[in-house]
Amino acid sequence: MPVALKNEAAVAGIGMTDFSKASGVSELSLAAQCVVAACDDAGLQTSEIDGLVSYTLDSSDEIEVARAVGAGDLSFFSKVNYGGGAAVGTIAQAAMAVATGQASTVVCYRAMNGRSGKRMGQGISGDIITSDLVHWSWYMTYGMLIPGSWIAIIANKYMHRYGVTREDLGRVAISQRNHALRNPRAWGYGKALTMEQYLASEPIAFPLCLYDFCQETDGGVAILVTSAERARDLRCKPAVIRGVTQAATGGQEQMTSFYRDELESLPEMEMAARRVYAQAGLGPDDIDAACLYDAFTSEVIMQLESFGFCDRGEGKELVREGALDIGGRLPNNTHGGLISEAYVHGMNNIAEGVRLIRGDSTGQPDKNVEHVLVSSGVGVPTGAIILGKD
Repeated sequence: MPVALKNEAAVAGIGMTDFSKASGVSELSLAAQCVVAACDDAGLQTSEIDGLVSYTLDSSDEIEVARAVGAGDLSFFSKVNYGGGAAVGTIAQAAMAVATGQASTVVCYRAMNGRSGKRMGQGISGDIITSDLVHWSWYMTYGMLIPGSWIAIIANKYMHRYGVTREDLGRVAISQRNHALRNPRAWGYGKALTMEQYLASEPIAFPLCLYDFCQETDGGVAILVTSAERARDLRCKPAVIRGVTQAATGGQEQMTSFYRDELESLPEMEMAARRVYAQAGLGPDDIDAACLYDAFTSEVIMQLESFGFCDRGEGKELVREGALDIGGRLPNNTHGGLISEAYVHGMNNIAEGVRLIRGDSTGQPDKNVEHVLVSSGVGVPTGAIILGKD
């Protein structure tokens, strides 16, 4: 039995629904649609599914999805906590299940009516009731009720220390919108964004304005994981999992880790970087493209430093050089990301990582893409995965 996950499992299928602001169907329907689509993409029957993984925030339980799609008996099912931090975690769970023989065909899914139903941006002004209220309660009296307000605190301090400007945040937003202009699935398709428009947008939580925030989306995305050996014989080119990890560090809270020694870095993302590079036997220079979690633009710049693409405080320089653009050193979120394609809690970023490995992204860079890095939510317990060619 293997003791390491490198090259043991692969993504063999991706599936998604239409992305909209009002799906008009239940979240269970969205989950079933994307799971079936992932099986179709892989060329497998839904009856071959023997494992399902999702988010604790997902309203569609595994057994309901299994019944809806006609899955077989389930030998593995699991849910991962922490909102967008669960994205890569679902793949980690699936890869472990496949590598250890717990299941052979595991589908990870996230389906949400994120605009017409429960809106994640409500934060604790909505109806979230968990033990995290112990620390959130310290900030509620200051009106800090939504993710945007929590991230703005960290962004403001980071930008002040390292000389990051609003124009730098705008460059991230515009780069991803430019990617979305080529993607018919994207909310930003056909909607160009200029720096003038960006700077004219009123702040929602200073220094973050409308264009620094991710979308609110109704939709579902599913990722099918099986063994690398089996994936090789299926319909699509496999995206082999070189390394995958979850990560949470000392002083961790859900987006409000304000009592750490410093706020200008992302310790949990740095831990994810160390672990995923070590598993894969790779480093930053080996990564050809990325899908860095982008609920907010400031998080993209900070992650460039967490994953070692530059030194601390130099992320803005990479952005100014155009590194994240289609012809840049590290094309990032080539589908438009959560900011300009859709917000499906990061699962659509993993799907884009798979497309980049297959070579069929609407934003496919004009270079060989051997390895793609994808990260989970920022400021929460998180994770990272490196996908590679077979």
